[in-house]
Formats: sequence, C-alpha cells, structure tokens
Amino acid sequence: MDNTKEKSNKKLFIISLISILVVAALVIGGIVVYNSFFAEKPTSSDGVVGKVTDGWETGIKEESSKQKKGVQIPGYSTAEMNSGDKSLHLSIGNPKDNECGFYATLKLDDGTVLYKSELLKPGYGLTEVPLSKTLAKGTYTAMVVYQCVTLDEKETPLNAAESEFKLIVK
Repeated sequence: MDNTKEKSNKKLFIISLISILVVAALVIGGIVVYNSFFAEKPTSSDGVVGKVTDGWETGIKEESSKQKKGVQIPGYSTAEMNSGDKSLHLSIGNPKDNECGFYATLKLDDGTVLYKSELLKPGYGLTEVPLSKTLAKGTYTAMVVYQCVTLDEKETPLNAAESEFKLIVK
C-alpha cells in the first residue's frame, strides 16, 4: 500500500511541476509579446544629450515663415556622424508658429527606429539626438517622420510628413 501511495504522490508532484512550468512559460511569453509590440516608449530626454528644450531654433528666416500657411516641417539633406557614436547632431523639433504638436521618429529606410521623441509642442526641439543603436560605417537613407497631433488632451492624430536625408557614418 505504501508503494502505491508513493507512486501516486510522485505523479501528483510531476503533474504539479509541469503545470507550474507551463504557467510560467505563458507568463514570460506574454511579457515578451507585450514588450515587443505594445510597450514602445519614447527615448528619454532627461540627459544632456537629447534634452528637449523650449526655444528650439529652426533656422527658418522669420520673414519667410510668416508668408507660409499650414504646418511647417523641418527638412534635411545630409547628416554626418562617426561610427560608434551614440548620438546624432540633427535639429529635430516643432517650429514655434505651428498650431499642432509633433511626435518625431528618426529611422532608417529598412525600418530600424533610431529615436522616438516625446510630444514636441510648438517651439520645442533638440539638436543632439540620442540613438537607440550605433551604426557601422557607410551611407544610409534615413528619415524623420513627423506625426502631427492636436494640442488638446486627446492628441488626435492629424497628417504625417517624412523628411528623408542621407546619413553618412564615417
């Protein structure tokens, strides 16, 4: 009788252990899926590099910006950096005359996201962009995607614009 009870206890222990492992695997899998698809957060701007500031200058002459109607989008032709750099000197921001907010995403043409901004209100921007990864030497096609949103609590999406440029890594 003791032998039968011992076998029954072993079976119960093995079933319990397998159940715990399955539940643990499901929880870990759920966390990985959530972090991969749903928990994409903007790059922090708390450090010196990548600090979003008020009074960001677009370089657009005041006279020419008054004549234009609609949303102003910064444009770029080329940017250069050294291989291994963790930041890029590029002026990303929202011109002060705009009446909407921007979320800016710096990415390569293959879809690699190098930076995502917090909400950029009119007049806010940065000139040293912290990168999510370093790049090897070469010439890349890159772009800043500006997603325009309303400035109310809802941040309703408006139009988007892309500003493509050549990124040279030395």
